[in-house]
Amino acid sequence: MSKLYFTYSAMNAGKSTLLLQAAYNYRERGMQVMLWTASHYGAEPDADSGEISSRIGLTAQAHLYRATTDIYRAIAAHHADEAIDAVFVDEAQFLTQDQVWQLAEIGDGLQIPVLCYGLRTDFQGQLFEGSAALLAIADNLKEAKTLCHCGRKATMTARLDQDGNVVTAGAQVGIAKEVYVSLCRKHWKEAVDKGSATLL
Repeated sequence: MSKLYFTYSAMNAGKSTLLLQAAYNYRERGMQVMLWTASHYGAEPDADSGEISSRIGLTAQAHLYRATTDIYRAIAAHHADEAIDAVFVDEAQFLTQDQVWQLAEIGDGLQIPVLCYGLRTDFQGQLFEGSAALLAIADNLKEAKTLCHCGRKATMTARLDQDGNVVTAGAQVGIAKEVYVSLCRKHWKEAVDKGSATLL
């Protein structure tokens, strides 16, 4: 039986690299994959496709999803024309709860494995909608690990302003990736408690 998978982490754990490597493995064996990513990162308003890119330079074209996208319908239609062996979703934290259930139906109804990769929590330590739904219903959960500056496992993400100070309020979604840093819970809490303290 096909499953819904969720690989989660703090920022800079290499989630996109893991996704692209797994998709490559499928393709290397002659299998067809369908890649999806959120429309947040520099996509034209009406664009249907974008790019998944990793920090180490790997890239691949992907379909874009927005909050209004019926992902089940799009994948089912493609699968009817050309069989899909696996679906990969990057930036899965930006999925809506309904879209996560659509992906579950892809696995349950169409028997296609769906592998999602994304952040667990935002810079305020709150679950993203898509991540919350995936944590609730995914068949398989896996943590991709990254490190805090102290050497401990980083489980939290802090947002920094242009001067390197911790931001403690604002919109949940901020798309400039370079303004985020991964921290262990202890150092994240210390940074948040200090508010504007520079992280060093």
